[in-house]
Amino acid sequence: MRLDIFLPFLKKPKRGSEPAPDPLPLRLAKRVLPRALFADRATGKPGLARKWLKWIGPSWQSAPVRRICQAACLGLFLWLFFYVCYPYSARPAPVSTAWQPTAIDGESQITLSGGDLSDGSWAAGKTVYAARKAGPQTAELGRVTIVRQQGGTLIVRPAESFPSEVIEELQFDLGGAWTLSERPAGAWPSHYADNLAGKEWLHAESLLIIDPLVAISTAIASRTWVWSLVSAAGILLVAILVPRGFCGYICPLGTLIDLFDWSIGKRIVRFRVADDGWWVHIKYYLLAGTLLCSLAGVLVSGFVAAIPVITRGMLFLFDPLQVAWARGWHNVPPVGPGQWISLALFFAVLGLGLMKPRFWCKYVCPSGAVFSLGNLLRVSERKVEDTCIHCNKCVEICPFDAIKPDFTTRVTDCTLCQTCGGVCPTQAIKFVDRWNTTLLKIENDPPTHETPLGRRGFLSLAAGSAAAMIGTGGVVGAVKLFGADLSEGSTSLPVRPPGSLPEREFLTACIRCGECFKACPNSVLQPLGFEQGLEGLWTPAVNADHAGCESSCNACGQVCPTGAIRALPLEEKKVARMGLAIVNPQTCLPLAGREACQLCVDECVAAGYRAIEFTRVGTEVDELGLPVEGSGFLAPVVQADKCVGCGLCQTRCFAINVAERGVLAESAIVIEAGPGKEDRLLRGSYIALREQEALERKEAAPKSGSYLPDFLD
Repeated sequence: MRLDIFLPFLKKPKRGSEPAPDPLPLRLAKRVLPRALFADRATGKPGLARKWLKWIGPSWQSAPVRRICQAACLGLFLWLFFYVCYPYSARPAPVSTAWQPTAIDGESQITLSGGDLSDGSWAAGKTVYAARKAGPQTAELGRVTIVRQQGGTLIVRPAESFPSEVIEELQFDLGGAWTLSERPAGAWPSHYADNLAGKEWLHAESLLIIDPLVAISTAIASRTWVWSLVSAAGILLVAILVPRGFCGYICPLGTLIDLFDWSIGKRIVRFRVADDGWWVHIKYYLLAGTLLCSLAGVLVSGFVAAIPVITRGMLFLFDPLQVAWARGWHNVPPVGPGQWISLALFFAVLGLGLMKPRFWCKYVCPSGAVFSLGNLLRVSERKVEDTCIHCNKCVEICPFDAIKPDFTTRVTDCTLCQTCGGVCPTQAIKFVDRWNTTLLKIENDPPTHETPLGRRGFLSLAAGSAAAMIGTGGVVGAVKLFGADLSEGSTSLPVRPPGSLPEREFLTACIRCGECFKACPNSVLQPLGFEQGLEGLWTPAVNADHAGCESSCNACGQVCPTGAIRALPLEEKKVARMGLAIVNPQTCLPLAGREACQLCVDECVAAGYRAIEFTRVGTEVDELGLPVEGSGFLAPVVQADKCVGCGLCQTRCFAINVAERGVLAESAIVIEAGPGKEDRLLRGSYIALREQEALERKEAAPKSGSYLPDFLD
């Protein structure tokens, strides 16, 4: 078994010897590509391809396949994050109103006029839904196919499902105005959910779920099965064949660190450290500390695992720029201390490259430590044959400090990137099965002075283990001391996304990656600072003053890599209670008797929930005690059984009465979470929960005379 995928060092063959035959892929490439791209192996003259690769960099010349994989995976990460998770490419289904039927011919073709054709959505051959205005109500008619546009009119033909009695009725009475739409009248909107599903041919969280530290630590901390363990196991199985291949070929953070080292790090050498030191095993101690914290019920992997670090860095650094460019700076939520801390951590990871290229990947990354331990089960390995001339080129170019002074391999550090193979002038390096012993060089020549535990020795192991234990104790103690207030009756509980696990389980499952923030339209979800203590840092919470949860969106659960936010279908999400709207009677304009206002009611009706109704307050009475007609105000009353806590009412009240008019200091209707105000299910159906509640109210209605609303309308 050979896995040689590097570009061999080019040299002129010895006189009288024939060059080795080209491998099959090279022969096929030469048939379809210009000959000038390829090297002349008889003369040792490089072709254009080698010259271009050398101009880009020596590692590109020696291992172009690996570099292409890295670039592709970084591009994939950016595409998933900045395109797939970007919600603002969603558009509601087009609706065109005020179409007046003017004629119907013998073939049942109906002529409509007076509507708007400006958006270009009503092309010939398209089948749409038609509805007709009948008094205050809109009645669904059926589907019609657009035959053609003719001036400012549309000619449509009823589809098979169109009721024949309606066609007969139109022969005598053309009736009221029509509405044309791509969705049935009254259908629940789904454009945000449909948009994400349409773009997600690869799951947006794909790279997060193959970071094994994310899945393992979350499963331990939450004491439950995490679905991403399957993906983590898959990448670890691949790593048996390509040891630590995730680090060498896939990890976008490693590629970003390479770019930093190339552009900045190599120009600043004053902070360089030696090749050997106490820091070389940090990743193992950091991994141990992370897993020990998980055992204590404290999840810290999101702070140090590779993919959450880069995801959060891209979110806090570049997402505001993307939103500002596309929608204006006024739509960018304010930056809090939590974001600054995250950015400082992100730049610290990059800045470690000033000490040594890829310092984070070599010595610090705990995700890499998981793969390093997985290397103990490897079936392939880097081997060095006895033709090695001790030129040291492989040591100099190795990006992971995986080559010993005797030019053999530190197997737990090697990523099989094969960069060393491309610079070996004698082609003494091969990548074969670990049991291959053919023509191998003598080990410990020259002497490495490394112990079986590695060159760092027993003192490093003892000190690092002690540091891991002390650090774990410190982190767990600080979290417990300054953790979230989960006591019964706490009033500080944040409003979490719909489908979130119960708060304790949520905090042990959320890895603070920030993926939900990116996918959330209008930045409804924003990262907490220290409002929930150290445990709540960077976790998502609803900021209803900024925006409300869109009724057509279920993105946060779809992109969550650990299930901290359950992936709810839209039908489930629309009845999952995030919180409860509470009206402040002292500040609500009609309740306080100041002026009429129905902003919250209008917004709730437009969203489809209809959870806020009117009651008349402040009615004046005459001398006979009879109400004076027209006196008082219509004030909002929240129907708790219908309200899901989306926050759209609070957003509207804040935007108009606080921000625009300045008649209130804060919104008069706010969303609150807590017992009795939200649903936080570990498993099971929210629809079934609502049906059970409705059944209980129905049974209690004859006794109490209470009204049973049909909440699932």
